[in-house]
Order: sequence, then structure tokens, then C-alpha cells
Amino acid sequence: MERIRPRTLSGFMELLPAKQVQMERMMEILRKTYSLYGFSPLDTPAIEDAQILLAKGGGETEKQIYRFQKGDSDLALRFDLTVPLAKYVALHYNELAFPFRRYQISKVYRGERAQRGRFREFYQADIDIIGDGKLDILNEAEIPAIIYKVFTGFGLRRFQIRVNNRKILNGFYAMLGLSEKSGDIMRTVDKLEKIGPEKVRVILLEDCGLEEGQADEILKFIAITGSNDQVLAALEGYAGRNELFDQGLEELKAVTKNLAAFGVPEENFAVDLTIARGLDYYTGTVYETALLDHPEIGSVCSGGRYDNLAGYYIDKALPGVGISIGLTRLFYVLDEQGLLNPDLPAAPADVLVLPMTGDAGPAISLAQTLRESGLRVQLYGEQKKFKQKLAYANKLGVPYVVLLGEDELAAGKCALKDMRTGQQLLVTAQEAAQRIQEGTDVSKIPVILEK
Repeated sequence: MERIRPRTLSGFMELLPAKQVQMERMMEILRKTYSLYGFSPLDTPAIEDAQILLAKGGGETEKQIYRFQKGDSDLALRFDLTVPLAKYVALHYNELAFPFRRYQISKVYRGERAQRGRFREFYQADIDIIGDGKLDILNEAEIPAIIYKVFTGFGLRRFQIRVNNRKILNGFYAMLGLSEKSGDIMRTVDKLEKIGPEKVRVILLEDCGLEEGQADEILKFIAITGSNDQVLAALEGYAGRNELFDQGLEELKAVTKNLAAFGVPEENFAVDLTIARGLDYYTGTVYETALLDHPEIGSVCSGGRYDNLAGYYIDKALPGVGISIGLTRLFYVLDEQGLLNPDLPAAPADVLVLPMTGDAGPAISLAQTLRESGLRVQLYGEQKKFKQKLAYANKLGVPYVVLLGEDELAAGKCALKDMRTGQQLLVTAQEAAQRIQEGTDVSKIPVILEK
């Protein structure tokens, strides 16, 4: 038989068990945090009708989408989680309670060129709040609190949630007579951190067709910096000239005002007028989150307010606000930077039970007893030498081994061996369970280390 060389497609990630445990721990933190704020889990199909997915797409989306025929069906793999959400809400509108709050951690697919940190199959971790007709600004203020809780849950402290409002930008461009070009301008300004102000100015002049005075005004506007209060005070100088601008400014002030009540420290939050987000469907508050010591990573969490995403599927106003974490990319760059905690336990079990007699029945019963106490227990059933059994436990990184031989059975106890210290004790099953539980609590071990 001809052998096929095993290989993984470019742009698709496969992790060894220890790394997969770190990824799963991040997902666990995300699920727990999202649930704390009253979000329901959702899982939409990976494959959708291509017409559904492309309703809001086109352009670059259509080029990147994985699309295929099956019989008479025109199908595609989802390229994000937001468009399927819009379809879901439109489809189940009469069955849902609004505001509808959902989280989803699922894989998406994009047929773009694979490169470092950019994958064709990757996890996104999204939350969205969808309103029926209206959605209060309080929801837009709550989003940064959830981002803050997630990233501190990962073990990070040096990060900054940057916030702006698209109404402020659209209103400002209207003041300059540039409303028709506002989309192109915002996509250009969104590149500021990557290419710098000089190149942004060149694109504004040459590609967007702006006059020099207009380009200079835009660069002056987005260069407003300082504390949140200082930036808001500077924006007040533009108030009264455009209704949309004034509305955006009031919304931005409301978001910043509520952040303290939500428990977000000011050092982790900044009003940043350069944040625009490239997608046209954002209409209000927009967010980007950066790791302050690793600006080369770029935004690790982004999103914003949108008012008509479900308009292609239903004749109702369903405004929403949400954020998305590119989890696979974040995991990759954190691993590459050496920021994933190597001390995070990666063993598939808390304890390995080793039968040491010909009758495995007592070991099976002991394993069941330990599992009933909430422990992850593996029963070793191979007929190997004792040293090989311990070597197996060591290779997996299992922190405890329980030995059950003739002497232990006669005493009605078991031998509990701590594989990290070498200490071995003769204890009851209940005592073993308690000691293992105390020695395997990983809840306070951060998954990410800051350097």
C-alpha cells in the first residue's frame, strides 16, 4: 500500500496537547466571563447558503469566501460570526427576547493568503447585544467592561481599550464637505498606526482626492490626544456645527462617564480619534484593544455599534453592538512572544490510578470514587512494568499517581504519590481526593504572562 505523507494545509492550525490545553483555558475564561454578563451561548452552522453570507459582503469578502456547489445548492463556509448572527436573529425574531445577548466561540474560514499570525481557519470569540427598534447607549458603555474582565482574566494588566464614535467622524467630515468620501477617508485613517501620518496624508490626497487643507484638518483632528477629559474638552470646540457630530460627542461622553461605574480603570481605557474600524456597517461607538508592550501585534479585540445589519433579512430595525476577539491569531502571537504561561498544567488528568494486583476491580471502584469528587481520573490498564507506568505519568505531566496493591487493599487505603515532589502517603480515598483537589487548583494560575 502506498503511504500518504501526513500534512496539514497551510493556514490551518493544529496544536499538541499542552498547547491545546492553553487554548482551551482561554476559551474557558471567555465563556465564564461572557456568562457573568448574561450572554447566552450560540452556535450557528459552519456552512450557510452563499446568498445569505454574501448579502452584506461582496468585494473582498467574495474573493476570500470558501464557496462550493453541492447538487443544486450554492454553499459557503462562514467568514465571520456577525453575518450569521444577523440571519439567526431575523429568522428567530418572534422566538427571542430583546435585547438579545449572545456569545459565540467558533471557527470561521477565509481563503486569504496564509502568513504569520494570519490563518485560513481560525477561532473568533464574539459577543453581541441586539435590540428591537432601539438599543440604549448603556450597552455601548458595558462592552469595555466586558473586554476589561476578559483580559484581566487572562492575566494581562498592560492593555488599553481605545474607543471612538463614527458619528463624530462622519459629522466632522460633513463639516469639511466630505460626506461622500467619508467611508474612504475612515478606511485610510484606520491605517494610521500601521503606515504613519505622512503616508496617510499621501493617500488622502492622491487616492481620496482631498485638497491639502482638508487633509491637514483631518490629520490635525485625529492628532488630538491627552487624558479622556482633555480629548472630550477639545472635541467640545467643534460642537454646534453639525448635528451628527454633536450626537456622537454626547454618546462618547456617556460611554466614558459610565466606565468607572462598570469598574474599568482609566489607564485601561482611552478616547482615541484615530479609531475608525474599516467596516462600513459601524454607525456609532467603535472599539479596538491593544497590548501596550506589544504594539506590533495590533488590535486583539475590536468591534462597535451597528444599526441595520439584519436589514437584508427582515423588515425591522435591529440595532446591535458587539466585539470580536480573533482568538487563534491572539493565541499564535502570544505563543510567539513567549507570553503563554509554561507553568499552566497541561495534563489530561489530575490523577493516574495504577492497579498493582491481578484484580482491577478495586482500582476501577477507586477511580469512580475519585471522579465523583470532581477530579479528572485516568485508569491505567496496560500491562507494563512499574517504572514504565510512572514514566507515562511523567510524560503526560499528571501531578498525582494512586497505587493500589495488596498492602494498600489490606489496610483499606491507597498510596498517593505526588509526582512533583516525590512524596508518597498512605491515605483513604476521601483523603486522597481532598489532597489532589488542593494540589490541582488552577483557577488562580494566569494563562498569559506579562514581561
